[in-house]
Amino acid sequence: MLTKAWAAEFGPRGVRVNAVSRVVNGAEGVREPLAERVRRAVEELGYVPNQAARSLVTRRHDAVAVVIAEPETRVFADPFFALQLRGISKELTAHDSQLVLLLTEGRDDHARVGRYLAGGHVDGALVFSLHLDDPLPGLIQRAGVPTVFGGRPGWNGSAGDVLYVDSDNRGGARQAVRHLVGLGRTRIGHISGALDQTSAADRLDGYRDVMAGANPRLIVESDFTPAGGEHGMRELLDRCPDLDAVFAANDLAASGALRVLRERGLRVPEDVAVVGFDDMLPVAEQTEPPLTTVRQDIEEMGRLMARLLLRGLDRPDTDEDAEAAPNSVVLPTTLIRRASA
Repeated sequence: MLTKAWAAEFGPRGVRVNAVSRVVNGAEGVREPLAERVRRAVEELGYVPNQAARSLVTRRHDAVAVVIAEPETRVFADPFFALQLRGISKELTAHDSQLVLLLTEGRDDHARVGRYLAGGHVDGALVFSLHLDDPLPGLIQRAGVPTVFGGRPGWNGSAGDVLYVDSDNRGGARQAVRHLVGLGRTRIGHISGALDQTSAADRLDGYRDVMAGANPRLIVESDFTPAGGEHGMRELLDRCPDLDAVFAANDLAASGALRVLRERGLRVPEDVAVVGFDDMLPVAEQTEPPLTTVRQDIEEMGRLMARLLLRGLDRPDTDEDAEAAPNSVVLPTTLIRRASA
């Protein structure tokens, strides 16, 4: 809403309130000299648009929900989420849109998130770290909220028309294992992430693409945490004491695996070579030795998720504009060689 200050500033000068409103809201159709007067007055008066009143007209809230299907303790301990949130935040900030963070600890939280999204508080949602049995996709679909997912969807066996941003997890895993094979390693184990997440399943498939016919005892399912890496490494060494290489499903798991190898008196890479996945610098460059890993651009993934969502919100919902509709994106990966392999 335009205040009395605006009326005092422009009313006597014959400037219509709707012209002022168009300039404030970034619309076209106002002559530049007048638009410049309005912009100067905005700065002098410290005017801030009333968001509630503005939303009634634009039907936009300039707010986006970011839903992470993980407990708070995991989100704030894993630098992956910080990097992805940074990319999302940068893109939303550039478009003057607010980030609303929603976390899910359990089934009650899923219902709460579903009610919030259905309540019309945000323009859309960005959702990542889903598990295959997660009810969130169904809740979001019923809420009718435009959504972009982080990671290839795995529910119902098909991505359908769902928008998502992902990395080439399978191709990156192939790069990692081929590198180990190229070093002459033959007994290559894999510590996977939780296989109810598509990223972990795709990385396992990439391992199997190279290690076709590998002994199933060389594969241990774990999770994307240092503790999971420790557990997986101990189990691999107990099963296969002559193991000479390990591909861990992410850098955090690889860091846990390195700790266990040191405890067992095994040298890296002389006795056991180790490769991770992510290239999260706070982890990969500070392990001992520094970690060879597959780089995915996590911050860019977050930025692209936000960009796809905002582009879809700005696109007119017409058949003529169907060709301009945003498409899902899969980013390439790169092997980064350091001292561990």
